[in-house]
Amino acid sequence: MIVETEKINIKSLDIDLMGGKEIAYLINNEDKKIALAVGDIIPDIGDAIEKIAERLRLGGRMAYFGAGTSGRIGVLDASEMPPTFGVSPDLIQGYIAGGEKALRHAVENAEDKSELAQEDFESFNAGKNDVVVAISACGNPNYTLKILQLGQEVGALTIAITSNPNAVFKEFADIFLCVKLGAEVVTGSSRMKSGTAHKMILNMLSTGAMIRLGKVYHNYMVDLQINNKKLHNRAVNMIAEISGTDEKTAQKTLEIAGNVKTACVMLMKNCDKATAEELLAKNEGILRKVI
Repeated sequence: MIVETEKINIKSLDIDLMGGKEIAYLINNEDKKIALAVGDIIPDIGDAIEKIAERLRLGGRMAYFGAGTSGRIGVLDASEMPPTFGVSPDLIQGYIAGGEKALRHAVENAEDKSELAQEDFESFNAGKNDVVVAISACGNPNYTLKILQLGQEVGALTIAITSNPNAVFKEFADIFLCVKLGAEVVTGSSRMKSGTAHKMILNMLSTGAMIRLGKVYHNYMVDLQINNKKLHNRAVNMIAEISGTDEKTAQKTLEIAGNVKTACVMLMKNCDKATAEELLAKNEGILRKVI
């Protein structure tokens, strides 16, 4: 049986005869199907968000594992968590078969090597409160299969993300997230629709879990790390908008507070920094519970 991700797309059979605009239209029309296909599995994604947040509340961590494109999008999503939500780089991690070199260069047969999975899994050192996410368009490589097997052995929550309903690693997944996309424009090039869909799912999983943990107030990223001018300006604007004060006052308060949430509490509770920090500590750092 032909793997779903290896099937031929009839619409693109003559793509090699098309001009640039025709190629772009064809790819765009195929890409329009992605969000709808992801939409079909929203209940399962929502369940995954709740279960991930539950594990993280217990002190657990989450790691993405994949080879090639799948590994790269996992590393990308994980790397955005500290600056966006102010969490430790250890909380959400990304592993790619073949290591750092594989981020920029293809590493021969990396996806077929169970020993690489063993090494990466041991590096993450998963336990029963952790979340292990395997990403693979076809869901059959030894690397991701081994990752989920090891995850189940230690009692971690195991999640599989794929585009193949018949993925072998489904057997070892507590939550199976399969997005049905049809054939790629270029046969077997799963960096295209599959890669995009899987990145969309990771966006939902990580962002959703952070929201459930109180890292967002309304739709403001109130735990962002202020490490450049753009983010400093964003922080000042957030404080002003949330507290209903002017930018000058927000700026001065931020200088004292050092972060958005403390500044907001200082302004809205009319208190000093120490009191604001105490209030946040008593409420799990969740701004909505304080103000």
